[in-house]
Amino acid sequence: MSKDKSSQASEKQSAPTTAVPMLDVGRGNRPLRDEIMEAVGRVVDSGRFLHGPEVGELECTVAGLSQTKHAIGCASGSDALLLALMALDIQPGDEVIVPSFTFFATASAVARLGAEPVFVDIDPETYNIDPESLGESITSRTRAIIPVHLFGQCAPMDQICEIAGQHGIPVIEDAAQAIGAAWDGRPAGSWGIAGCLSFYPTKNLGGMGDGGMLVCNDDALAAKLRLLAAHGMQPRYYHKLLGINSRLDTIQAAILNVKIAHLDAYASARRNHAERYTALFESTRLHETLQLPYHDQRATHVWNQYGVRVPYGRRDALKQHLAKQGIGCEIYYPVPLHMQECFADLGYSLGCLPHTEAAAREILHLPVYPELTESEQDAVVEGIESFYVSGAFRQAA
Repeated sequence: MSKDKSSQASEKQSAPTTAVPMLDVGRGNRPLRDEIMEAVGRVVDSGRFLHGPEVGELECTVAGLSQTKHAIGCASGSDALLLALMALDIQPGDEVIVPSFTFFATASAVARLGAEPVFVDIDPETYNIDPESLGESITSRTRAIIPVHLFGQCAPMDQICEIAGQHGIPVIEDAAQAIGAAWDGRPAGSWGIAGCLSFYPTKNLGGMGDGGMLVCNDDALAAKLRLLAAHGMQPRYYHKLLGINSRLDTIQAAILNVKIAHLDAYASARRNHAERYTALFESTRLHETLQLPYHDQRATHVWNQYGVRVPYGRRDALKQHLAKQGIGCEIYYPVPLHMQECFADLGYSLGCLPHTEAAAREILHLPVYPELTESEQDAVVEGIESFYVSGAFRQAA
């Protein structure tokens, strides 16, 4: 039996378009392969897989980029957060204020030390920590504040540092997604007592495995961070502090030394993609249906992610629609931290952080990696547009 015309039209609208991955790490590394392999080969030949000169070279470059006196390599962005809190001697019973709309590591570093993460709401436009919510959450037990520069856009660090300063509370910046970003021209990581960076492969500056770094301006703090990251050991086999083993290995540093020379170009490409997405959405009137990302002009945005808001409970249906067309997209983050099972004993309930919870229900992130082509971007936008003219949109209502 032949299909009717409406069925044929629906099939045509939902037919696969150009396949677009959410992220293509291999495509980004491919042009640098020979240079990377040469750098790795030098490390292999030297045998200095830990504490090699490439680590110091990268630390120097990152400190310059961050406009800080010091940069201290470590094993991951998660460890960077943990080490910063350890350096502040955070103890059980202490409180550390964090946003709930962030990756798990921001809060888990607090909990690992026996302290209590105090979750606060976000600005619904930038998704960064809301200074008003922050100020209302400070108590006599607050020992630190960790703002997150989410998706590559800095939190309002002038306001946050002013509030923290009024109470004498140190600020640790979670800049895992924001290397090269800035607020009012001042780089991410240079506002608080320490900034925490990640070199996870999906980051704007991604390695080929785990890696992280701390940046700071205080000489004593930098020395303490180095000591804590090396078992608290100085000299060898003499332990001044109870530290951990968290080193950035030389091979990762060698790879990152190659890639960091292209960081500005990566950020520029991401910025161009973000601007083009916005122009495409506005030209198709999709901006009347989707909420496009907001860029605060005080922020130098590096666009680790480009996230749209899909209202009226249609986000998951749109994600499924795009998946059928081979178009990658992702949700960062589907479950706010205050609603995670492992933090249930903290007593948060649904509705207590309304902006965070709304973002988790509605946000959807689209491919924005530097190597994304215009034809791939067109396919993403066309895929979203087809959702709104197909039966999938009506079924999701």
